[in-house]
Amino acid sequence: MKKFAFLIAALLLCAGLPAQNTIKLPAPKKDAGMTLYQALQQRASVRQFKTDAIPEQKLSDLLWAACGINREDGRLTAPTAINSQDIRLYVCRKEGAYEYIAKDNSLVKVSGKDLRQDVAAGQGTVGEAPLFIVLVADHNRYNRPNPRTATYGAIDCGYVSQNICLACEALGLSTVPRAMMNQDVLKKELGLGEGMELLINHPVGYKK
Repeated sequence: MKKFAFLIAALLLCAGLPAQNTIKLPAPKKDAGMTLYQALQQRASVRQFKTDAIPEQKLSDLLWAACGINREDGRLTAPTAINSQDIRLYVCRKEGAYEYIAKDNSLVKVSGKDLRQDVAAGQGTVGEAPLFIVLVADHNRYNRPNPRTATYGAIDCGYVSQNICLACEALGLSTVPRAMMNQDVLKKELGLGEGMELLINHPVGYKK
C-alpha cells in the first residue's frame, strides 16, 4: 500500500513539472503612452543599468512588441520572410533562461543557470542588466531552405531588434543591440540545434 501511495505521489509530482517550468505572463497592455515619433526621438543605446528587476507586466509588453501576435491569424508584430516566423526570443535572467512563446504569451524555462555573464561576454557594465533578450534565427522554419536563408534570418532579426529598441523607450526602459556573446555556452544551455543561429542580444533594464 505504501509503495502504491509513493507511486501516485511521484506521478503527481511529475505531472506538475511542466507548469513549474512555464510562466504565464500578464496580457500585454499595448498602450505605453508614447507615440512612435517620441520613441524615435528618444531612442539611444545604453550600456549601464540599475540592477532593479523588470516587472512581469513590462516584460510582457516588451516581448509582445518585439515579436508577439497582433492578428487573429497568428501573424506577428515583426515581419518575417514568407511568414516563416523564424526569430525565436530567449529571456536570460538571474533565475534561469526562458523561451518566449508568442501564441500563449508565456515563458518556458530551458535552463536553470544564470547566463547573463555569458551573454555579456566580458562587458561588465552590460552584465549588470537584470535581463537579456537573446534573438535566434531558426532557419529550420523555412519550408524550402536556400542559400539566402541566413540573410533572411538576419534581416528578420533586425526588425525584432528595432522593435525592442523602440518599445524600451516607450516603456521607460533602456537597451542596446549587441552581437558579442559566448556562443558555445549559450548554444548548449539554450538547447539550440542545427540551423539555429545566435545573432543579437539586448540587455534590458533601467538606465543607471
